Amino acid sequence: MLSWYELVPLFSFLGLRGRCLKCKSKISVQYPLVELATGIIFAGLFLKFQDIFFLNTLIFAGTYAYFTSVFSLLLVIAVYDFKHKIIPDLLVLFFDIVAFVGLFVFSIYGFNIHMPNLWEFLSGVVIALPFALIWFLSAGTWMGLGDAKLAIGLGWLLGLSRVLSGVVISFWSGALISILLIAFTKKYKMKSEIPFAPFLVLGTIIAFLFELHLFPIGF
Repeated sequence: MLSWYELVPLFSFLGLRGRCLKCKSKISVQYPLVELATGIIFAGLFLKFQDIFFLNTLIFAGTYAYFTSVFSLLLVIAVYDFKHKIIPDLLVLFFDIVAFVGLFVFSIYGFNIHMPNLWEFLSGVVIALPFALIWFLSAGTWMGLGDAKLAIGLGWLLGLSRVLSGVVISFWSGALISILLIAFTKKYKMKSEIPFAPFLVLGTIIAFLFELHLFPIGF
């Protein structure tokens, strides 16, 4: 059991040098990495919506709470898939619902109650179909169906232009990391299974925070 002063994000791990103070058991490096990633994402979201903060603090609070919750959920999905090579249906269903509700309440720029247009509704399905097709044609050997389910919510969260950009980043980063793992580690081989959700989440974060439009589709 860890005491409260052993649970301060990042600093406790560094101060304790990765071990419990009492029993000296090793603490997984996963924890400080997730804490660091969460801090970076939260800081990035603040910078993205800082103009709203200075204009209307209440609207900023709602916008910030929504997007930090969404990206925290995505981070959980990414870590779970990385560790267990599966995306839990309950988590991805909850994310898809939250992203769909956000279509009516938030835009990419913050709080904005509106009726989504047809392409905003279809963006999730359009981006998920290629993933589902890859899963179907490969009988699940190239890609899991969970990635297709996750892509639905990502499309609703980002919109078509940004989600396409995020997917491209996902494939680029996934290919690069996979090559490095195969080349420099003994654990991974050409036929090794490497989870894709962490790369999808990485691409989503980059596309969202940096307003990435590699394909400026004007829908």
